[in-house]
Amino acid sequence: MTINNAEPFFAWDVLSWLFVAMALAIVIVLTDLLLSKKNNQINTEASEKTSKIGSFFYFLVFLKFSKSEKYSHRPKVVQWSIEMFPVLLLVLVFRGFIFEPFRVPSNSMMPTLLTGDFIIVNKFDYGLRLPITNTKLVEFSSPNRGDVIVFRYPNYEKTPGYSGVDFIKRIVALPGDVISYKKDQLIVNGKSIEVKKIGPYIGVDSGKSMNNYRLTREIFDSSGHDILLNPKGHSKELVEITIPQGHYFVMGDNRSHSSDSRFWGFVPEDYIIGRAIGIWMHWDWNFNTMQFSRIGGFD
Repeated sequence: MTINNAEPFFAWDVLSWLFVAMALAIVIVLTDLLLSKKNNQINTEASEKTSKIGSFFYFLVFLKFSKSEKYSHRPKVVQWSIEMFPVLLLVLVFRGFIFEPFRVPSNSMMPTLLTGDFIIVNKFDYGLRLPITNTKLVEFSSPNRGDVIVFRYPNYEKTPGYSGVDFIKRIVALPGDVISYKKDQLIVNGKSIEVKKIGPYIGVDSGKSMNNYRLTREIFDSSGHDILLNPKGHSKELVEITIPQGHYFVMGDNRSHSSDSRFWGFVPEDYIIGRAIGIWMHWDWNFNTMQFSRIGGFD
């Protein structure tokens, strides 16, 4: 499955509601300016003190035309709009272009990420994209094998309940790669990826069901990451395929408990939101436990 079959990227999320709130604030303030002669007078005086261009950009950021402009006499809804707008704008810029928090909802990325990990996603590492539509403006770098990425699930099957859902997986193959997966051995471009056995895994909280799974180190080039393998049998296999241009092949580190590209297809590059770079909090709501030791980076 490729992007031609994917569900549209846009879906209502936090960024969408932030944008709506900002648009509503602008409408409220502009409506008040048009209806109030007194406010129009303030607008005129402010424009006379500053350049038209300067006052215009100041308005775009603060919803008033100058720092000295008074608005305490205006309706409460207008005051709230003016006071909250810079905060909404700052949050939109931060979440839309720089970093965005996400929550890990399942065990599919164990042992790297656990259920209840709250992660930070770097949204500018691969390039600058517009919020909401994810349209690329500038490219800085390309995703690499081994990167843990957050992406909008393409939902090729148009499954109800999966519209606009974000997934987190690890990239194991790039555009143009030839890949297969047999008996829990990953083969990329005819080369078996090196693995090193570590021992039995000891799970915690929601991961206790993975106790005694085989903890294995999978090594891409000079870097590596840990994966979990079921000791009672192999996970879903994959016949040899070639990754189409503009798409990536992803898998979960918990190979027997991951819904990934082996099941539903490729991840379009346009659907990648960013690269996961660290854990800022861990709270497993199934067991009401917090682990401060989880905070930090990961492979």
